Amino acid sequence: MAAYRYVVADVFTDTPLNGNQLAVFTDARGLPEHLLQPLAREVNFSETVFVLPPEGEGHARIRIFTPAAELPFAGHPTLGTAFVLGAPMQLGLIALETARGVVPVELTRDESGRIVFGRMTQPVPTVEPYERADELLAALGVESELPVEAYDNGVRFVYVGLPSKEALAALRPDFTALSEFDGVGIDCFAGSGTSWKVRMFAPTLGMLEDPGTGAAAGPLACHLARYGRIDWGTEVEIEQGTEIRRPCRIVARAEGGDGLIDRVEVGGSAVTVARGEFRL
Repeated sequence: MAAYRYVVADVFTDTPLNGNQLAVFTDARGLPEHLLQPLAREVNFSETVFVLPPEGEGHARIRIFTPAAELPFAGHPTLGTAFVLGAPMQLGLIALETARGVVPVELTRDESGRIVFGRMTQPVPTVEPYERADELLAALGVESELPVEAYDNGVRFVYVGLPSKEALAALRPDFTALSEFDGVGIDCFAGSGTSWKVRMFAPTLGMLEDPGTGAAAGPLACHLARYGRIDWGTEVEIEQGTEIRRPCRIVARAEGGDGLIDRVEVGGSAVTVARGEFRL
């Protein structure tokens, strides 16, 4: 019987038992391939990470699983893993190899040396109109204040703008209907200036509502800048997870112009809350 150690971190928060939960198997070299998806399903967080030796110029390679599928890239698993690995490795910048390339994460420490903030440079997303926009809006029971578009940075997210944070909080989607939209996260947002609120639904990815979606935060900043709701280069603060009692705080910034996205950054905090092992 082999033992496989893991760490649990709460991501996009500095308060234990808030934020988005993440399990990180810190040494997955001995884990058989056929156990990765069942372990992610057993843990049943929105994502689980398996850490492996680097294959290129990174400090480590990571594989990311939801309870239903493996993802090429995801935000809160990348940031959370940077916190988990960066502490013992004493790094100020950690580079994590994902299936969408190397993602650098800059780590900030307080006077005691504890990591208190991380900022990742995400893959630049592609953008296209969403071909099933009318069906999606019907399933949500809303209209969108901005064009409904799909962004893909390793996960495909579709963005729907609501008129107010109150309307977003009151949203009650038809999850049976949303289960017909395979392979996409549905990112509903509202706000103004630098203050925004998000709810992200992804039943076909193994989660009805995600507490904090770092991979969707960067494209949201892109979407807001592309349609003039913010200036390029403006850092926005995103509230997410309030309705499911896992409040998250995410910051995001996008640089670009003339129809092009040049750089996307997303940041937040994380705290380690548990350690354990599976014996299989």
